Formats: sequence, C-alpha cells, structure tokens
Amino acid sequence: MNEKHKKLALIILSDFLILSSFGLIGPIFAIFIIENLNGNIVAAGLSTTIFLVVKSVVQLPLSHYFTDKEKHKTRSLMLGTLLIISVPFIYFAAKSVYAIYAAQAIYGLGAAMAYPSWFTLFTNYIDKKHKGFEYAIYSTSLGVGGALAAFVGANIAEAIGFKTLFFVVGLIALAGFSLLIVLDRLESRKK
Repeated sequence: MNEKHKKLALIILSDFLILSSFGLIGPIFAIFIIENLNGNIVAAGLSTTIFLVVKSVVQLPLSHYFTDKEKHKTRSLMLGTLLIISVPFIYFAAKSVYAIYAAQAIYGLGAAMAYPSWFTLFTNYIDKKHKGFEYAIYSTSLGVGGALAAFVGANIAEAIGFKTLFFVVGLIALAGFSLLIVLDRLESRKK
C-alpha cells in the first residue's frame, strides 16, 4: 500500500469510528434530553440548532485561516476532532439542558475546524483516476456504520443506560482520534 493510500485509509477509518460512535446516540438523543434532563422537544431541537449555527458561523473564517493558510492541515483536523470527542464526555456529566447546549456549541466549533481540513486532506489523498469509487468507499462505510450504530446505540441505552452509552461513544471516538495522530506523524515525516 503506497503512502497516499495509507493516509486515505487512516482518514476514512478515523471518520468511520468517530461518526459511527456519534451515530450510536443520534437517533435517541432527544429521548435522553426529555427523560434524563427534564427537557422537552424544543430543547432537543434547540441543541441541534446551536450545533449547526455555531458550525456555520465560524466555519468560513476558521477554514480560511486554518485550512487555507495552515501548512499542517492535520493539526487543525486534530484540534477540531479533539473538541468533538470531548462532547460525549460532557453529555455523560450533564445535569441540565444548559450543559447540552454548551456541548453542542463546542461540537459546532470542533466541526467547523475539523471538516474543512478533513475534506482538504481527503481530496489530496484520493487517487485522481478513481475519485468516484474512493468517495463511494467512504460514503458506503459511513452509511453502513450509521445504520448499525443507530440500532446498537438504542439497544445499549435500553439495556444499560445513556451514561454508559456516552462513555462508549467517547472511547470509540478517541480511538478514531488516535488514528489522526498516526496520520499527523506520516504528514510531518514528508515535510
């Protein structure tokens, strides 16, 4: 396996682990807010709104600085991902919907830093002759991972509770982050 394919595999597997881990809680997150934090449907909707607004507002300026001007794109990817993987641990400790709102803002900031860097690196690593196929590998792996995660996450929450589920999500996301450390070392080596 050549260096670019190794990097592509690392970035796809990392994203698979991180996004699939969050897929464990996505479909049932509103239930957690309602049943465990005395929130309501509006609070659940607002938490998603906070994530998307923060991500959307800061993504353009951050990507201009971090992605377009930063020569170590893996560093901004890692910093953003580190913020993202802190989120399930905040959920774990949350005692009110306000902690969830703060977590969602952190999630938005992390996503705003990580996503543009991720896509820049992905584009650099794909084989130009097989762009569609390599993108399909990524998309299919996330689709399958998300489908399985939704079902498994609901079963874990039902059987042993949300707190354990959030901890598991954090650990799986941390495993995905560790692959970015390997990627960063490979990127640093080429400089």
